[in-house]
Amino acid sequence: MDTFALVVTIGVALFFTYTNGFHDSANAIATSVSTRALTPKAALAMAAVMNLAGAFLGSGVAKTVSEGLIQTPEGSKGMGILFAALVGAIAWNLITWYYGLPSSSSHALFGGMVGAALAGGTTVYWTGVLDKIVIPMFVSPLVGLLAGYLVMCLIMWIFRRANPHKAKRGFRIAQTVSAAGMALGHGLQDAQKTMGIVVMALVIADVEDYGDPIPVWVKVICAVMLSLGTYAGGWRIMRTLGRKIIELDPPQGFAAETTGAAIMFTTAFIFRAPISTTHVITSAIMGVGATKRVNAVRWGVAKNIVLGWFITMPAAALVAATSFWIVKLAFL
Repeated sequence: MDTFALVVTIGVALFFTYTNGFHDSANAIATSVSTRALTPKAALAMAAVMNLAGAFLGSGVAKTVSEGLIQTPEGSKGMGILFAALVGAIAWNLITWYYGLPSSSSHALFGGMVGAALAGGTTVYWTGVLDKIVIPMFVSPLVGLLAGYLVMCLIMWIFRRANPHKAKRGFRIAQTVSAAGMALGHGLQDAQKTMGIVVMALVIADVEDYGDPIPVWVKVICAVMLSLGTYAGGWRIMRTLGRKIIELDPPQGFAAETTGAAIMFTTAFIFRAPISTTHVITSAIMGVGATKRVNAVRWGVAKNIVLGWFITMPAAALVAATSFWIVKLAFL
């Protein structure tokens, strides 16, 4: 039963990574597709490859997820808590994908972990949740908004005397690099989150010891599933990010992607904070768009997205807690 529970939990974790991939593929490529810098198929293929590469760049975020948010639960109840956390996250991912809302897969996962832990009577490290999740949740979009605005202002100043058509052509080429950087950062951040969950499952099952390095096979399967999900594409969310917030041109797309990638690498390597790639790129797009004029951004759409951000963690926590009670009644 323990082995079966471990296999099922890892399988659900990998399905979560797959949903994360198609839910968040828009983060990496929506801007470059909407500016026609890349065709959708080429953009998805590039994003899938870079997601795969990004997953192998570090393990700080995975460590935070597996050790810094909740006490590693034990036994069959512990596996039930992880399973319920993942169900909560997957449910929220599918709901927001259906409605085309770019909500955060990361915060759905963290909300699921907290909700399932509370329902299962496991200790939640509130300091870790506050420092690594809640504070970055508020700070990273503000940084993305401001940095996107400043980067775009800088680009406009540097190229103020350039031929607009030549500049746009140049930025369309540059966007292939910035989109790749964005996808690499997405792989670095999001594949590690699932790695952290799989490592927790292995510790609960006594296959791994607490604090052991992440096994190579865990890195490979998490990276591959994220890439496959990315290649499947999230067209509904791509439309929201690429067109509904603001109509982007290549310089704006380049500025938004460069800003997003820089923030993701900084938070992963320096702070080991698992930030939301969705929050960062969405706020960067808003910041970049505001340089045109403030009302160029469709703030009504932006408001709905931000509301989605606020309800993601509580909603996923509620679904996860309900899932745990069902699992407890059926199996524990």
